[in-house]
Amino acid sequence: MPTVSAHVAHTLAQHIDAVFGVMGNGNAYFLDAIETQTDAVFTAVRHEQGAVVAADAHFRASGRIAAGTSTYGAGFTNTLTALAEAVQAHVPLVLVVGDEPTSGPRPWDVDQIALASAVGARTYTVGRADAAATTVIAIEHALTYRVPVVLAIPYDVAALEAGAVPEAPAPRLPAPLAPRGEFAAGTLDEIAAALAGASRPFLLAGRGAWLSGAGDALGDLARLTGALTASSALGRGVFPESQYDLGVTGGFGADGAMDLVRSADVAVVFGASLNQFTMRFGELFAPGTRVFQIDIAPAATHPHVGGFVRADARLAAEELVTRVGSLVSGSGPEIAPAEHSFGADARHTETSGLADGESLPASGAVPGRPWRETVDVAAARTYDAGDDLAADGRLDPRSAARRIAELLPGDRVVVSDGGHFIGWANMYWPVEAPDRMMMVGTAFQSIGQGWPSVVGAALARRESTVVLTSGDGGGLMAIADLESAVRAAQGRGIAVIWNDAAYGAEVNLYGLKGLAEGPMRIPEVDFAAFGAAVGAEGVVVKTLADLDRLSTWALEDSATRRFLLLDLRISGDVIAPYQQEIIRVNS
Repeated sequence: MPTVSAHVAHTLAQHIDAVFGVMGNGNAYFLDAIETQTDAVFTAVRHEQGAVVAADAHFRASGRIAAGTSTYGAGFTNTLTALAEAVQAHVPLVLVVGDEPTSGPRPWDVDQIALASAVGARTYTVGRADAAATTVIAIEHALTYRVPVVLAIPYDVAALEAGAVPEAPAPRLPAPLAPRGEFAAGTLDEIAAALAGASRPFLLAGRGAWLSGAGDALGDLARLTGALTASSALGRGVFPESQYDLGVTGGFGADGAMDLVRSADVAVVFGASLNQFTMRFGELFAPGTRVFQIDIAPAATHPHVGGFVRADARLAAEELVTRVGSLVSGSGPEIAPAEHSFGADARHTETSGLADGESLPASGAVPGRPWRETVDVAAARTYDAGDDLAADGRLDPRSAARRIAELLPGDRVVVSDGGHFIGWANMYWPVEAPDRMMMVGTAFQSIGQGWPSVVGAALARRESTVVLTSGDGGGLMAIADLESAVRAAQGRGIAVIWNDAAYGAEVNLYGLKGLAEGPMRIPEVDFAAFGAAVGAEGVVVKTLADLDRLSTWALEDSATRRFLLLDLRISGDVIAPYQQEIIRVNS
């Protein structure tokens, strides 16, 4: 007869096709059922933190919920940092764990429900009679609130016979949050009027806009208003017309692009939390900019917001397309062609091109032309190319990042650990959509979650190249799952380790204040050798010419080539612009 653990496995497998974890006493029966009785794919990692990280990355890369699993006690406590990251990042997943017996705790048990609650995760505990129903409720909770949940199987219940697995209902998910009430309708009218009358309209979108499927509607709105666009770090690529997109706002943004954002007279934000990094510590918009926000949060998330609508980004964007279309054309929601999409002040001016030899202005709109067609977006998005080598003789990370971008396969998913180095990939490596660049760890300001991120992304995107960007500090912290990454991605995997022999962020923030740098330094580690030890091809990169191996690797058959690990010996003296902002704020 099926056991309680089998009930959990069968029900989970109806909605989840990927499980990551480490086997132990508490989850042995569950994993046996997953392996022998379901079609779900189990992938082993080497540290329990990696179980949650891989499930987290799987969702970010595919939009499909996944599961992690660990044993009780020490296995469970190893998951807490990754669990906290998933909570902070609003990533739904299910963590299936063993737990203390129903008779009470043993010497090695801890209060797992309290620990999970402390980092913001709710626990559902299964029993002999309700395991299938409780599993559905846990999945429903995770998807509804976009959070991780813990599904606990008490040790003395795991192997009990529970009868035939019952038919479990599908999880009930709420409909997208529509704008409701007179206040929301009035604010949408106000936003539409502001956009229609703007000389320099600007649209900003975040991960929430991507999750809601708002891309097409936002593209229509941008065309209709002639707006320039940009995204948060987690929303890049959400706007369909990249030629009018300024890239990522905040410290990852190019100076020219951020100057254009600051010159906007109306800004509308969709599904972005407007945290301190996106907002450049409050300096993204000029004091005169009218800022509106649309989000499912209960209230505006930044004091600079002057008008707020609580709604799903896609539904609100579609409403605005209708409203602005009526104002611009006077004939309903038809989308005006781009050459006629301009602000109210310019609608009665004949469209004319620039005179021969006349240069495009940096910010101000040209009468009769939409703002986005009067600026050089490509020039505004240009970053510092860097030097081949920095002054200390080590590789300049800017030139290395630029060269790597030229050589990486186009069909790629980039996963990022946390640390000073996050600026380089975010600035120099463009991606096609938000689910192709993920930063696992930054929501909770943690490092050491890079290697298992490769595992989840590789399973979610089985045809794409998965590229890890990590530092030497985070790379060492999670080194056990280097083996997992190489095994999971094989010839579709690349790791770029920005090796400055230091905890770079700490050196930049506290070394410059005169604090002792000994604890901030790391003896230089040969990551290429680490990679070779677990079956990867390791390359030490000291010059740009050493990156030529990436060029030839990209041309090889992914079925026969090995995982490639690039150990970049970079200079720690080159500080990323976003770190310079943090230094300025904290100095």
